[in-house]
Amino acid sequence: MRGTAGFTLLEVLVALVVLGFLMLGLTQGTRFGLLAWDRQARGVDRRGDLDAVDRALRRLIEQAEPGAGTSPAPFAGESGALTFATELPLSAGALPTRRAEVELTVGAGHRLLLRWTPLLHAIRPTPPPTQTTELLSGVDGLELSYLGDGGWVDSWKGPALPALVRIRIVFTKAQKRHWPDIVAAPLRERP
Repeated sequence: MRGTAGFTLLEVLVALVVLGFLMLGLTQGTRFGLLAWDRQARGVDRRGDLDAVDRALRRLIEQAEPGAGTSPAPFAGESGALTFATELPLSAGALPTRRAEVELTVGAGHRLLLRWTPLLHAIRPTPPPTQTTELLSGVDGLELSYLGDGGWVDSWKGPALPALVRIRIVFTKAQKRHWPDIVAAPLRERP
Protein backbone atom coordinates (compact mmCIF):
# COMPACT_ATOMS: atom_id res chain seq x y z
CA MET A 1 0.00 0.00 0.00
CA ARG A 2 3.01 2.32 -0.17
CA GLY A 3 2.69 3.14 -3.94
CA THR A 4 -0.71 4.90 -3.88
CA ALA A 5 0.38 8.09 -2.06
CA GLY A 6 1.79 10.17 -5.04
CA PHE A 7 2.38 10.63 -8.76
CA THR A 8 4.80 8.62 -10.84
CA LEU A 9 7.60 10.32 -12.73
CA LEU A 10 5.83 9.55 -16.02
CA GLU A 11 2.60 11.25 -14.87
CA VAL A 12 4.52 14.38 -13.79
CA LEU A 13 6.33 14.56 -17.17
CA VAL A 14 3.05 14.19 -19.09
CA ALA A 15 1.49 16.97 -16.97
CA LEU A 16 4.49 19.24 -17.64
CA VAL A 17 4.31 18.57 -21.42
CA VAL A 18 0.58 19.38 -21.47
CA LEU A 19 1.20 22.54 -19.42
CA GLY A 20 4.00 23.51 -21.86
CA PHE A 21 1.66 23.14 -24.85
CA LEU A 22 -0.96 25.28 -23.09
CA MET A 23 1.61 27.99 -22.33
CA LEU A 24 2.88 27.92 -25.92
CA GLY A 25 -0.68 28.30 -27.24
CA LEU A 26 -1.42 31.20 -24.88
CA THR A 27 1.86 32.93 -25.75
CA GLN A 28 1.27 32.63 -29.51
CA GLY A 29 -2.34 33.77 -29.17
CA THR A 30 -1.31 36.80 -27.14
CA ARG A 31 1.46 37.63 -29.62
CA PHE A 32 -0.96 37.39 -32.55
CA GLY A 33 -3.49 39.59 -30.72
CA LEU A 34 -0.88 42.27 -29.99
CA LEU A 35 0.37 42.27 -33.59
CA ALA A 36 -3.20 42.59 -34.90
CA TRP A 37 -3.89 45.41 -32.45
CA ASP A 38 -0.73 47.25 -33.53
CA ARG A 39 -1.56 46.87 -37.22
CA GLN A 40 -5.11 48.14 -36.68
CA ALA A 41 -3.86 51.11 -34.62
CA ARG A 42 -1.43 52.08 -37.39
CA GLY A 43 -4.23 51.82 -39.96
CA VAL A 44 -6.55 53.99 -37.88
CA ASP A 45 -3.79 56.58 -37.42
CA ARG A 46 -3.24 56.72 -41.20
CA ARG A 47 -6.98 56.90 -41.96
CA GLY A 48 -8.18 58.96 -39.02
CA ASP A 49 -7.53 62.34 -40.58
CA LEU A 50 -9.08 61.20 -43.86
CA ASP A 51 -12.31 60.13 -42.16
CA ALA A 52 -12.62 63.53 -40.46
CA VAL A 53 -11.89 65.41 -43.70
CA ASP A 54 -14.39 63.22 -45.58
CA ARG A 55 -17.17 63.98 -43.07
CA ALA A 56 -16.34 67.70 -42.93
CA LEU A 57 -16.30 68.18 -46.71
CA ARG A 58 -19.53 66.24 -47.17
CA ARG A 59 -21.28 68.33 -44.54
CA LEU A 60 -20.05 71.64 -45.98
CA ILE A 61 -21.18 70.73 -49.50
CA GLU A 62 -24.52 69.38 -48.30
CA GLN A 63 -25.11 72.71 -46.51
CA ALA A 64 -24.19 74.84 -49.58
CA GLU A 65 -26.56 77.74 -50.05
CA PRO A 66 -28.83 77.14 -53.04
CA GLY A 67 -29.58 80.81 -53.72
CA ALA A 68 -32.96 82.47 -53.39
CA GLY A 69 -35.43 83.86 -55.89
CA THR A 70 -33.55 85.72 -58.60
CA SER A 71 -30.15 85.57 -56.90
CA PRO A 72 -28.07 82.62 -58.13
CA ALA A 73 -26.36 80.16 -55.84
CA PRO A 74 -22.96 81.47 -54.70
CA PHE A 75 -21.15 78.40 -56.07
CA ALA A 76 -18.18 78.35 -58.45
CA GLY A 77 -16.25 75.18 -59.12
CA GLU A 78 -13.21 74.45 -61.24
CA SER A 79 -11.32 71.19 -61.70
CA GLY A 80 -8.84 72.08 -58.93
CA ALA A 81 -10.69 74.51 -56.63
CA LEU A 82 -14.17 75.10 -55.29
CA THR A 83 -15.75 78.22 -53.78
CA PHE A 84 -19.24 78.35 -52.29
CA ALA A 85 -21.31 79.76 -49.44
CA THR A 86 -22.28 77.35 -46.69
CA GLU A 87 -22.96 77.03 -43.00
CA LEU A 88 -19.98 76.19 -40.81
CA PRO A 89 -20.29 73.52 -38.11
CA LEU A 90 -20.53 74.46 -34.43
CA SER A 91 -16.96 73.28 -33.92
CA ALA A 92 -15.71 76.27 -35.97
CA GLY A 93 -15.60 78.32 -32.78
CA ALA A 94 -17.30 81.44 -31.48
CA LEU A 95 -18.34 83.33 -34.60
CA PRO A 96 -20.84 86.15 -35.13
CA THR A 97 -22.45 84.00 -37.85
CA ARG A 98 -22.16 80.41 -39.09
CA ARG A 99 -22.63 81.48 -42.71
CA ALA A 100 -19.34 81.69 -44.56
CA GLU A 101 -17.83 81.71 -48.01
CA VAL A 102 -15.43 78.77 -48.21
CA GLU A 103 -12.75 77.85 -50.71
CA LEU A 104 -11.29 74.37 -51.03
CA THR A 105 -7.90 74.30 -52.73
CA VAL A 106 -4.41 72.81 -52.60
CA GLY A 107 -1.84 75.31 -51.39
CA ALA A 108 1.93 75.48 -51.28
CA GLY A 109 3.68 72.61 -49.58
CA HIS A 110 1.15 70.00 -50.78
CA ARG A 111 -1.48 71.06 -48.25
CA LEU A 112 -5.25 70.71 -48.70
CA LEU A 113 -6.61 74.03 -47.45
CA LEU A 114 -10.03 75.27 -46.46
CA ARG A 115 -10.21 79.07 -46.49
CA TRP A 116 -13.34 80.68 -45.11
CA THR A 117 -14.62 84.18 -44.56
CA PRO A 118 -17.72 84.90 -42.45
CA LEU A 119 -20.67 86.30 -44.42
CA LEU A 120 -22.00 89.14 -42.28
CA HIS A 121 -25.24 91.03 -42.88
CA ALA A 122 -23.79 94.29 -41.57
CA ILE A 123 -21.43 96.52 -43.53
CA ARG A 124 -18.12 96.70 -41.72
CA PRO A 125 -15.39 99.31 -42.19
CA THR A 126 -12.88 96.53 -42.78
CA PRO A 127 -13.62 93.19 -44.42
CA PRO A 128 -13.79 90.21 -42.06
CA PRO A 129 -10.54 88.24 -41.84
CA THR A 130 -10.14 85.09 -43.89
CA GLN A 131 -9.31 82.01 -41.85
CA THR A 132 -7.22 79.19 -43.32
CA THR A 133 -7.38 75.64 -42.01
CA GLU A 134 -5.07 72.86 -43.19
CA LEU A 135 -7.17 69.75 -43.70
CA LEU A 136 -4.49 67.35 -44.96
CA SER A 137 -0.82 67.37 -45.81
CA GLY A 138 0.90 65.43 -48.56
CA VAL A 139 -1.78 66.26 -51.15
CA ASP A 140 -0.62 66.60 -54.74
CA GLY A 141 -3.89 67.93 -56.10
CA LEU A 142 -7.66 67.87 -56.26
CA GLU A 143 -9.80 66.52 -59.07
CA LEU A 144 -13.25 68.04 -58.78
CA SER A 145 -16.22 67.31 -61.03
CA TYR A 146 -19.86 68.32 -60.96
CA LEU A 147 -22.99 66.49 -62.07
CA GLY A 148 -25.47 68.52 -64.06
CA ASP A 149 -28.22 67.72 -66.54
CA GLY A 150 -25.65 66.85 -69.23
CA GLY A 151 -23.50 64.57 -67.06
CA TRP A 152 -20.22 65.13 -65.22
CA VAL A 153 -18.32 68.35 -66.04
CA ASP A 154 -14.98 69.77 -64.83
CA SER A 155 -16.28 73.24 -63.93
CA TRP A 156 -19.53 74.69 -62.64
CA LYS A 157 -20.82 78.23 -62.66
CA GLY A 158 -24.54 78.45 -62.99
CA PRO A 159 -27.62 79.84 -61.35
CA ALA A 160 -28.29 76.54 -59.55
CA LEU A 161 -26.20 74.06 -57.62
CA PRO A 162 -24.98 70.85 -59.27
CA ALA A 163 -26.80 67.64 -58.40
CA LEU A 164 -23.58 66.07 -57.07
CA VAL A 165 -20.02 67.16 -56.35
CA ARG A 166 -17.23 64.58 -56.65
CA ILE A 167 -13.89 65.23 -54.91
CA ARG A 168 -10.87 63.06 -55.64
CA ILE A 169 -7.89 63.75 -53.38
CA VAL A 170 -4.60 62.92 -55.12
CA PHE A 171 -1.77 62.28 -52.68
CA THR A 172 1.93 62.63 -53.36
CA LYS A 173 3.75 59.45 -54.33
CA ALA A 174 5.71 59.56 -51.07
CA GLN A 175 2.46 59.34 -49.08
CA LYS A 176 1.40 55.97 -50.54
CA ARG A 177 -2.17 56.81 -49.60
CA HIS A 178 -5.43 56.45 -51.45
CA TRP A 179 -8.93 57.49 -50.49
CA PRO A 180 -12.17 56.78 -52.35
CA ASP A 181 -13.85 59.69 -54.08
CA ILE A 182 -16.01 61.90 -51.87
CA VAL A 183 -19.42 62.38 -53.47
CA ALA A 184 -21.87 64.81 -51.85
CA ALA A 185 -25.24 66.19 -52.87
CA PRO A 186 -25.79 69.90 -52.18
CA LEU A 187 -29.15 71.06 -50.94
CA ARG A 188 -30.82 72.20 -54.18
CA GLU A 189 -33.48 74.39 -52.56
CA ARG A 190 -34.23 75.77 -49.14
CA PRO A 191 -36.55 73.61 -47.01
